[in-house]
Amino acid sequence: MEVYPMLLLFSSTIFFFLSSSAAVDTISANQPIKDGKTIVSDGKMYELGFFSPGKSTNRYLGIWYKKISTGTVVWVANRETPISDTSGGFEVDRQGNLLIRSGSNTVIWSSNTPASVRNASPVAQLLDSGNLVVWDESSTKENPIWQSFDYPGNTLLPGMKLGKDLVKEREWSITTWKSPDDPSIGLYKLRLDANGYPQVFVGEGQVDNFRLAPWNGVGFRGIPVENTNPIYSVEFVVNQKEIYYRYELIGSVFQRIIVMSDGILLHMSWINRTQQWVVYGSIAVDSCSQYGRCGPYGSCFIKTYPPCSCMEGFEVKDPEEWNVGDWSSGCQRETPLDSGSSTAGDDFQKVSGMKFPDTRRSWFNVSMSLGECEMACRSNCSCTAYANLDIRNGGSGCLLWFDELMDMGEHDDPQELYIRLATSKLAGQSSFDQKNGVLTIVLCVSSAALLLCAVVYVYRKKKKMPHKQRRGKKTSMITIYKLILSMIFLLFVENAHILNYEDDTVIIIYKIGEGGFGPVYKGVLEDGQIIAVKRLSETSEQGLDEFRNEVICIAKLQHRNLVKLLGYCIHGNEKFLIYEYMDNKSLDSYLSDETRSSMLDWRQRFGIIRGIARGILYLHQDSCLQIIHRDIKAGNVLLDSEMNPKISDFGLARKFVGQDTMAKTMKYAVHGRFSTKSDVFSFGVLVLEIVSGKKNRGFSHEGQSDNLLGHVKDKSIELVNASICKSCVASEVLRSIHVALLCVQHHAEDRPTMLSVVLMLTSDCVLPPPKEPAFWSEENCHQLGFVSSMDEYMLTLLYAT
Repeated sequence: MEVYPMLLLFSSTIFFFLSSSAAVDTISANQPIKDGKTIVSDGKMYELGFFSPGKSTNRYLGIWYKKISTGTVVWVANRETPISDTSGGFEVDRQGNLLIRSGSNTVIWSSNTPASVRNASPVAQLLDSGNLVVWDESSTKENPIWQSFDYPGNTLLPGMKLGKDLVKEREWSITTWKSPDDPSIGLYKLRLDANGYPQVFVGEGQVDNFRLAPWNGVGFRGIPVENTNPIYSVEFVVNQKEIYYRYELIGSVFQRIIVMSDGILLHMSWINRTQQWVVYGSIAVDSCSQYGRCGPYGSCFIKTYPPCSCMEGFEVKDPEEWNVGDWSSGCQRETPLDSGSSTAGDDFQKVSGMKFPDTRRSWFNVSMSLGECEMACRSNCSCTAYANLDIRNGGSGCLLWFDELMDMGEHDDPQELYIRLATSKLAGQSSFDQKNGVLTIVLCVSSAALLLCAVVYVYRKKKKMPHKQRRGKKTSMITIYKLILSMIFLLFVENAHILNYEDDTVIIIYKIGEGGFGPVYKGVLEDGQIIAVKRLSETSEQGLDEFRNEVICIAKLQHRNLVKLLGYCIHGNEKFLIYEYMDNKSLDSYLSDETRSSMLDWRQRFGIIRGIARGILYLHQDSCLQIIHRDIKAGNVLLDSEMNPKISDFGLARKFVGQDTMAKTMKYAVHGRFSTKSDVFSFGVLVLEIVSGKKNRGFSHEGQSDNLLGHVKDKSIELVNASICKSCVASEVLRSIHVALLCVQHHAEDRPTMLSVVLMLTSDCVLPPPKEPAFWSEENCHQLGFVSSMDEYMLTLLYAT
C-alpha cells in the first residue's frame, strides 16, 4: 500500500490538508495538537496520515507503524467513505469532533463526539499505544472524549478491548477488510459473545465459522497469548459494566492480532533481524475448525477419517446422513437420562483432552468448588455437563452446561469435563456413592417403618379408649405424632451434615431483631465465629413446623445469594437455628430508614437486585429441592459485609416437583394459590422498592395516597430515589423498572420465569411491553375476603397468584 505525506494547516479549527507533493509532517505520539500550532515531530511508534491501500486510488485516513514496517496500517477512520481524489483534510473542531472533509469541504466522516462536551477545549493526540484520542484540556487523559480504540478495525493491538461495554451498549469487535485494496468492512467479525459464559467467535454475518474454547483463567484455548507468556500479560474481565479480553505488552517486542479478509485469525510478531512480520500463532484451518461440524454430542478428530465420532455413551442420530458425510445431525444418548428425578439414575463421565463445548447455554460461578459444582449439576435435570471454571491453583469455580453439548473436538488441554450419562452406561460407581446409596435406602426404609409403627400404635390406643378419654387424650396423641416426626427429622439432618450444637457452645451476645417466629440474636461460637441465632418462640403454633422446614430446605441449598445455615440447637423446649452472621443486617433496615437508604448508591442497589434474582432462580430451577420461597421481601434479604444479598427465612417455603404446586397456610389467605410466579411477583415489588427506596404500601406522592405499583405504571422515572440520581446509570434503572413491571403483571401466566428475569437484567435484549400490573388497594383485599390482620408485607403475596 502507498502512504502519502501530509501538510498541516490551521485556522479557527485544527485542520490538516493533504498534498502528495508536500513535505512529511505527521501527528506523532505524545504531541498534543493545539489550536494555532503546527506540529512536526519524529514520534515513536505510530503516525497518522492519509494513504491509498494496495492498488487502490481511493484515499483513507489511517494509523500505521512509523519506525518498523512502514505502511502496516492498524486503524482506518473513513473505511466506508473514501476520498476519491488526492485532496482531503482532517480537523478537530471546537466541539471535539474529528472530521474528514473532501476537497469541496464536504464532511465525509465524523467521530460524532457526544453533545455533552460541546463547551470543552478539545485536544487530539496520537498515543504511543496507537490510540487516537480526543480529550478535554481541562480534564485528564484517562477519560477521553473519544478514542479510536473504541472503534477497532481489522487489528487488535495491545491495550485494545475485545468485548462489550454494558453501560454504553457498545461492542468492541474486529472486522475484516474486504480485500488488501479495500479497507471497508468485510465478511468476517471477531467478537466476544456475552451469552452464558463469554467466549470468542469468528463469524460471517449470522453464521459462526469457528469458536475458541472458553476462558480458563489463563487464556482462551486456541489463542497463544496467555499469562504464561513472558511477552504479554492478559486479562479477562466480567462485571456489571463491561465484559472484555485485553492483552498488554511486557517486553519490547511488537505484536498484533489481525483477522485476514478470508477470516483467518493470525497473531503476528515483528522480527528486527529480518525486518518482517512472522506468524507467532494462528487458528488452524482444518477439517475440524468449522463450528459444530459434528453436531450435538459429536467430537471431531483431525487425524482420523471420517473426522467425526460420537462420544462414549452416545450413538449416531441419523446413520443414513452420517454415512454420506453429513455429520451435522450429531449424536444422541444410547440410554436416556432419568427424567423422573434430578438426583437418581444419572452420573458423570470424566473426559479430558477435549475442546470444551459451546457455553452460550451455560451458567457459571467463580467461587464454587468442583464438589459444589457437581452437586449443582446433579440437582438440575437440565444440566448436561460441568467443569471447573479456572485451571489455576488446582482448579476453582463452576461452569454448568444446559442443553446439548455442541462443537467439541480433540484439543491439547488436560482440563477435565464431566458429562452427564445414565448410570447404566458407566463402568461402575465409586464405593463412596454406593455407601451413600445404601445409607439413603436404609434411612428411608427405617423412617417409613418407624412411622408405620407409630400410626398403628396410636390407632390401637385410640380404639381401646372410651369416647370421652379419646377427646382428652387428643393433645397427647398429637404430641406423640409430632415427636415421631421430629425423630425422623433428626435422622434427616444428621444425614445432611447439619451440625447439632450443644447449648454451652453457643454464647448469645444481644438481640438484633425480631422475626415472625421469634427473636434473632447476635452470638458467638466457642471457636470465636460470629453467628446469628434465631430462637423459635414457644408460643408460635408453627414453631416446630418452621424449625423442620427451615433446616430441611436450607440443608441442601448452597448458593452465594442464600443465607448459610450452620446448624441447630435443641435445649429442652427451646429450639435455635444458627446462621452465618450478616454484618449489614437486612435490606429492610436500609429501605425503611431515610438516612441509611442514602448510603446505598445505584451500583449497590443494582447488584442487590441481580443477586436476589440469581438466588430465586437457584431456588426455582437449579437447586436439588426446587423451592417456592413464598415470602420474598426486604426483611428477608440479608446483606453481608460487601453488601451482597442473601435470601433468608425459609419457614414458609414449599417444595415442588415438575409443575408448580399450590400450598395453603393460615398465615396468608384461606384459598391463596402459590407458584413460582408468586415469587416472581414479590421480586418485582421488591425491585420497585429498591429503586424508589419506599415500601409498596403506605406509598404517597404529592399528597395522594397510593401504592407503589399504581404510581409506577405511568411515571416510572419519578420513582427513582433522589439519593441515587448522581450515581445511577439511566439504562440500568429503566431496565430494572421495566423488568419489575413485567414481574407484577396481573395474570401469573404473563409474568416471566426467573431465568428470563436474570437474562433480562444481565443483557441488552429487547424487553416486551408490560401489561396492567396487579396493584391492589386494601379495600380490594377486604372485598375478596382476605385476612385483615396482616403486616404490610403480607399484601405482596396475597395477590401474587
